[in-house]
Amino acid sequence: MRFFVAKVNIEEQQKLGYANLRPIQVAYESKKFMLPIRLGMVNADGAQELFVYTLTKKGRVETSNYRNVKLPTGTELPLFVKDEFGEFYKSMFETQTKKEDNRAVFLEYAWDMNWCDPCAADPLSNKELQELGVFWLDDTEDQPNIMPIPRRKIMPPQPAKNVYITRLHVRYDKQHFPEDLMFQQTGDRKNFQGRYVLRHPWKGDSQCDQAESYLKTLTKRQEKEAQQLASLTGWDINEIRSKIGMITPQDVDDDNPAKPTPWWRKLWKNDQ
Repeated sequence: MRFFVAKVNIEEQQKLGYANLRPIQVAYESKKFMLPIRLGMVNADGAQELFVYTLTKKGRVETSNYRNVKLPTGTELPLFVKDEFGEFYKSMFETQTKKEDNRAVFLEYAWDMNWCDPCAADPLSNKELQELGVFWLDDTEDQPNIMPIPRRKIMPPQPAKNVYITRLHVRYDKQHFPEDLMFQQTGDRKNFQGRYVLRHPWKGDSQCDQAESYLKTLTKRQEKEAQQLASLTGWDINEIRSKIGMITPQDVDDDNPAKPTPWWRKLWKNDQ
């Protein structure tokens, strides 16, 4: 094993005008597909956070010596999470790591870079991919420039790229990660991302039977969203309900359904 140490001249670095240090790129040839993490634990105080991005030719990357777990995805959550997404994600990840006894490597994102729908940003050009270490692309072929499109952006047809991106997230310490991370490339090219669904409730005029029926189902949906958020994050369920502004769970209990609309109300619903 070889160690790489970089000494930075702060004065010279400031002359370059960069606020942050530029990344150091190292090329090496080895059959071992791994990332040493044990050395960094020698003087570490508590758990450390690590994000691993890989660009591969064949497919998704996973660890071969630790459990691989996909982050929860596709869950419907209360609308207020949009303004508190940072805190939600931190709490959600901490809760999920504890559920896995702090011994898992989480898959956050995996995508075939041949296409995106919708695109979160402009696709990387061949030149940009090569700068990141993708050596197997033909530098004479490059994708056309894509003008930003409001709201939904779909990548137009272009030359095929055998590039697959994987993002892994791991929180590790001495006790739960006794070995360095060993990786393996799989043939799985299915797309995956951790995403969460926020549904806006209808707030229009409720002077009709259909609206009353909708409001009854809405309270049940809000309770389900609150329970799912509490399960993902460990947040207090009553605090979640208060932020939603929902009614108490007793009012949406299936064992105690709301009373049906009286027949006479349908006759006089427009009377004051």
